[in-house]
Amino acid sequence: MTVQKTPVLALDCAEPEGLARFYAALLGGEVRPGPGPDEVEVAGPDGVTVACRRDLGFAPPSWPRPEGSLQAHLRIRVAAADLDEAEREAVSLGARPVATGTEDGFRPVRLLSDPAGHSFALMAADPPAERRQDPSGSGRVSAPPE
Repeated sequence: MTVQKTPVLALDCAEPEGLARFYAALLGGEVRPGPGPDEVEVAGPDGVTVACRRDLGFAPPSWPRPEGSLQAHLRIRVAAADLDEAEREAVSLGARPVATGTEDGFRPVRLLSDPAGHSFALMAADPPAERRQDPSGSGRVSAPPE
């Protein structure tokens, strides 16, 4: 039998209270005390929990990394029709867009960084049909590129 577990995304930062307020507003969650004096949690919808932990030596991660490798980041799925609005909302809350060099046309993934510098992506949960169809004609639907 599998032991019940609760996944928590933990983010190190210099100011956990401020970062928790950012994610609570972005995700529609609620800020609550964490298990220790230097940790604040955001209880999000559908049981998602983001913990913001104070790290006095925190240095923001770099994104994208020069060698092109990925690092852990949060994906937030949004209806494709709402991506522009979600991006404006995130920026109004303190997020910063990360330039990708592909700014023309529909962008199914929007890369941003939170106020502490952690990267996250607003991602189309339902990309337009013309972008989802498998080019082989098999009828399969492919995931949007990230």
